[in-house]
Amino acid sequence: MKNQKKIYELCIKLSSIFAGALILIFALTFGIRKIEFKKISEAPELSVEQTYELQNQMLAKYSAFYETLQNLPYELVPAELDVKAESAILIDTANGNILYEKNAEEVIPPASMTKLFAMYVVDEEVAAGNLSYDQIIPLPPESWACNMPPHSSLMFLGEGQIVTLEELLLGLSVCSGNDAAYALAYTVCGSMESFVERMNQVAFDLGLKNTHFVESSGYSEENTTTAKEMAEFCCVYLNQHPDSLEKFHSVSSFTYPKKENLAPGDMIENQDFSQGLPRHITMPITQKNTNPLLGKLDGCDGLKTGYIDESGYNLALTAKRNGMRFLSVTMKGPGKNVSEGQSGRIHDGTELMEWAFSSFSDYSLFVYNHPYFVKTYGSAKKAVNLVPAYFPECVTVPFMKGESLAENLTYVSVVENVPDYIFGSVVAGQSYGSIKILLGDYLLQEIPLIADRSLKKSNAFIQIIDKMLL
Repeated sequence: MKNQKKIYELCIKLSSIFAGALILIFALTFGIRKIEFKKISEAPELSVEQTYELQNQMLAKYSAFYETLQNLPYELVPAELDVKAESAILIDTANGNILYEKNAEEVIPPASMTKLFAMYVVDEEVAAGNLSYDQIIPLPPESWACNMPPHSSLMFLGEGQIVTLEELLLGLSVCSGNDAAYALAYTVCGSMESFVERMNQVAFDLGLKNTHFVESSGYSEENTTTAKEMAEFCCVYLNQHPDSLEKFHSVSSFTYPKKENLAPGDMIENQDFSQGLPRHITMPITQKNTNPLLGKLDGCDGLKTGYIDESGYNLALTAKRNGMRFLSVTMKGPGKNVSEGQSGRIHDGTELMEWAFSSFSDYSLFVYNHPYFVKTYGSAKKAVNLVPAYFPECVTVPFMKGESLAENLTYVSVVENVPDYIFGSVVAGQSYGSIKILLGDYLLQEIPLIADRSLKKSNAFIQIIDKMLL
């Protein structure tokens, strides 16, 4: 009995010591974690593996929001516009939102809008340092105006002429010169066939399934695209090479050949021939830009027309006002002759653009595009970042309130729903908050805020402590 009592008393003492030790450990851990949570102000930098996982999650769950063109994120009563062309589309270039469509996926020859793809390939070569705008380009016989198909649009290239890359691009954009298209194809790739492969690779890389080319001028009816795919490409083109608008597409007229372009032995018709007769007498030809809305539609600075019998009158059109840019593509426009076709382009382009500029404004979301720091309790780590699952540059705001577009924008508000903390495990790519863009009480868009990394939950002991810290 005496031994049992001693053992019992020893057990009591040990239990007290053990309990005290536990209390001490608990108190120390509690204090340490409390201090650590107070000090922490940012999540650790992501590892390469975590970054890769996050990107995969974004693409898997939100791939539609990474497309160049997207439907509006809110419901809108379809506009009843008087568009004469059989196929049309209108988009906000800031975010790719589609504002209007009419048979936009009908497959139609792009005609000379094809030349935009040719210009893109050339601009890519310039950007890569393989070409420069001021370099002299040799003109193979395939590019001479006299060797072009009948009724071709021309800049009137001739044998032995001295022409720069920039002049060829102006001849392509302003005059829609088929001869310029051939000269550029041979300059970049040595043949039309190889150059067309480059153009088709651009279409393939962008996922344009109905866009295909057999030559770079647009003369062939075997070239194909849709209004929607052409608009998607134009968005990429404008984004990648914005200087092309001012440098080429907004130029109102182009004169060629000038004196400095003449082949050796050639002369301009009004030159002095007292030193002998020239080999050829040439007359400079000034051509207006084929885009009929340049100088007529406020803010218009591009982009490209196209016509063959099989396509009707096509137009890729863009205009910018007050920092907003819209892009429209109309195809199979009506017209029995050039005058009627141009009238149709003017009508449709004006109808679409004026409606867009009077019905929508862009509201910048730039300041909201950043990681949102959140502490994590009961987790293996103490913090994560919540990041937007996708992020448009702006939201396209419809005119619904007030007396003006400016007043309408005053009703826009942005609500950031960010949790104070997350408890337990965290899953990369899972939504834990959101950014809501409202027009008054009307929800325009909600962007999920997703965890940028996965975290395992901590052990039960830490979870208990962290519960007490909350």
